[in-house]
Amino acid sequence: MSETNPKFTVTIDGHSVQVDPGTTILNAARMIGGDAVPPAMCYYSSLKGSGGKCRTCLVEVSKGSEKDPRPMPKLVASCSTTVMDGMEVKNKSSEKVIDARAGVVEMLLINHPLDCPVCDQAGECHLQDLAYEHGKSNTRYEFERRTFDKVDIGEYIKLHMTRCILCYRCVYTANQLTEQREHGVLKRGDAAEIGTYIEKSLKNEFIGNVIDVCPVGALTDKTFRFRSRVWYTKPMDAHRECKCCSGKAVVWMIGDEIARVTARKDQYGEVKEFICNECRFEKKDKADWTIEGPRHIDRSSVISANHYEVDAPEHTPLLNKA
Repeated sequence: MSETNPKFTVTIDGHSVQVDPGTTILNAARMIGGDAVPPAMCYYSSLKGSGGKCRTCLVEVSKGSEKDPRPMPKLVASCSTTVMDGMEVKNKSSEKVIDARAGVVEMLLINHPLDCPVCDQAGECHLQDLAYEHGKSNTRYEFERRTFDKVDIGEYIKLHMTRCILCYRCVYTANQLTEQREHGVLKRGDAAEIGTYIEKSLKNEFIGNVIDVCPVGALTDKTFRFRSRVWYTKPMDAHRECKCCSGKAVVWMIGDEIARVTARKDQYGEVKEFICNECRFEKKDKADWTIEGPRHIDRSSVISANHYEVDAPEHTPLLNKA
C-alpha cells in the first residue's frame, strides 16, 4: 500500500475491494457490484446531504478494522458509514440484515397506496423492486392509511403525496440544482408531507429533475400522465443543441412519436447530467432530437421485456409500432 496514496481494503459478502479513505460502504459495494450492493431509496451520490433516511441500506459490520476487529453492535446505514482498513461487511449473507430490511419494507408500505396498476411509475419504481426482493407477501397493518389534500404544484409536475416515502431527494435537488427552492417537507412525524406551504407552483428551469430523482410515483410528469406504460415505449438515447443543459437525454417513443423525455440514468437509477425543462417538457417533436440508438436498460427491468433493442419480424407489424 503506497504511503502517498493509501488504500483501504474492505470485504463485503466475501468480495474484497480496495477503496480510498472516506469511501462509504455503499459506494465500496457498488465498486464490487452484483448482490453485494445494498438497495438505497434516499441516497443519491450527486446530492449533498442525501442518505440515512430510508434505512433500506442497513448492513452488518462483522469486523470493524484490522486495528479494532470488534464487530459493530448494531446494523449501520451503508450510505453514511465510511470504511476502515480490514473492515468486513455482511449484506445478503446476514440474517439480521435480511430480517431488518423486510421490516423496513413493511414500514415503507404501511401507508403506500396499492395503486401500481394506475401509477405512471410502475415498471421503473424502486419501491416495487424493493418490495419484490425484500418484502413479504402479506401485511400486519390493519389501520387506515394516511391521506393528504391534493396540492397543485404546477403545470408540469403532479404530486401524489400518498405515495411519498419522504426520501428528501426532491428537496435536495431543488435546493442544490435550482436558484430558488419553493418546496420542502412540512410538519412533523406521520403528518410530514412535501408541499409548497403557500400554494406556490414549482417554476424554474431545472425543477423537472425532481421527477427523475423520485424513487416512487410521488412526483410524475403531467405531460406523460396515463399516456402509456413504460414497457410499451422504446427508450432511445438522443441529444440536441441546448443553451441551458447538456442536451443529452432519453426519449421514450411510441412508434415515431416521443411520449416523454427524461435524463439519462446509470444502473442505480441516478442521473449524472440533469436536463432543463425545455428539453424535458417542450421538445416532443422527433425533429428536435438526434436519435443515437436504443438505451440499454438492465435486463432485470420489465422495460426490456418488449425487446425494443431488437427489430421486430416483418410478419408482426404491430410490434414495430409499439
